[in-house]
Parts: sequence; C-alpha cells; structure tokens
Amino acid sequence: MEKVSLIILDDFGLQPLDQQMKLALLQMLEDRYAKKPMIITSQLPVAKWHEYLGEPTLADAIMDRLTADAHRIELQGESLRKRKGLES
Repeated sequence: MEKVSLIILDDFGLQPLDQQMKLALLQMLEDRYAKKPMIITSQLPVAKWHEYLGEPTLADAIMDRLTADAHRIELQGESLRKRKGLES
C-alpha cells in the first residue's frame, strides 16, 4: 500500500471496524505518513472518529497520524444527490 500514489477511503465510519481492520488502518497510515497522500471522506463528523474507533490507545495512534498534517474540508449544505433528484 505504501507504493500506491494515492489512497482514497470513501465513506469512512459507515461500518464498524474489527480489531484486525483497525490494526491494518494504523499500519497503512504509519507506512504512508509524510510520504504519500490519502483522501478520506466521511459523513461521520471528525469529532466522532475517536469514539467510532473505540479503543482509546489505538484510536489515539490512528487519529494522531490522520490529523497531524491533514487539510480538512468540511462541506455544508444540502446533498447534491438530493438536489439532482428534485431537478428530475
């Protein structure tokens, strides 16, 4: 995964992560930290990601790597999908 030029995690937080997935996420973040970009999209507010990840120590490590050099873009307003449906 560290050789891939860009990783996109779409809809982060929709499904619970088991222990193995959390450790894999941490390893991927560690391998790519300050080397290669990642884009993460989520409908779950960032403030709730720590709680979503569960285990405090593991959540701290993951959030530290996710947020250290992050650029956050928070979109506001109605969903474009909803708007498209109204135009049909």
